Amino acid sequence: MRTVEIDKPANPAAMYLGALLSSRKRAGTIAALPEVTYVRPHVVLESAHIADYSRICGFDEAHGVPVTYPQMLAFPLLMAFFASPDCPWPGLGTVHLANTVRQRQRLNAGDALRVELRSGTLVAHPKGQVFTLEIRILRADDVVWEATQSLLRVGVKNPAGEAFVSEFGSDLPLSHQADFSAERDIGRRYGRVSGDFNPIHLSTLSARLFGFRRSIAHGMWTKARALAVLMPRTAVEKVRVAVEFKMPLYLPARASLWATHAPESWFEVRNAKGDKPHMGGHLSYQ
Repeated sequence: MRTVEIDKPANPAAMYLGALLSSRKRAGTIAALPEVTYVRPHVVLESAHIADYSRICGFDEAHGVPVTYPQMLAFPLLMAFFASPDCPWPGLGTVHLANTVRQRQRLNAGDALRVELRSGTLVAHPKGQVFTLEIRILRADDVVWEATQSLLRVGVKNPAGEAFVSEFGSDLPLSHQADFSAERDIGRRYGRVSGDFNPIHLSTLSARLFGFRRSIAHGMWTKARALAVLMPRTAVEKVRVAVEFKMPLYLPARASLWATHAPESWFEVRNAKGDKPHMGGHLSYQ
């Protein structure tokens, strides 16, 4: 497998210029993704940045490093992949369909880490082609955190791979746990801490350019906001949390969280009335 090492990520303007230029790609059906791994060889977890992320997503200091936080460390690698010939499709317009995180060991501020993003598999979806990207984070030689990011390229005909099967239904016996607000500017605030300045999250005007009536919340912010409620108020060692993103969460919004009992929970983030899901997921920890 080929390796692309990125010592210093591009600045946001350069990353999004690459994403914009990738819009010229016109790939249709492919047999497989190129075998490639993008690497940030040395990343140190900074306590100030962790605190900023925690505040925006609703975690408190007792949570330690939030289980969703390491996903952001791979974002520059994701953008580099989208801008490169290794990704057959444009970055803009590609939909984040699902995300699974597996924390194997607790992370701490000051940890020196290696971050890897590897091309994955193809999955056929009724709306187009799903492809996965695998993220690994290593401390010394130990894999301490992993994630699978499933992305949908709408409109690809005759998609390759096994058929996509949803793990989450809306008929689960869940009970109402909490309500939370998604403020009008949460996309811009989360973008500043995550580096994800996708126009669909920033303003009504920029979102309309891509077919949305208003800006929408980042899926990973919605996932983190739910986990800030569901996770215990203490740092945990091992966690697995898988979600599928359903309806967009248009901003501003009032959302409701529904779940079964911890420490193993099925959950949904729904609209304020509780009758339409924005996200479904499963959480377990120890």
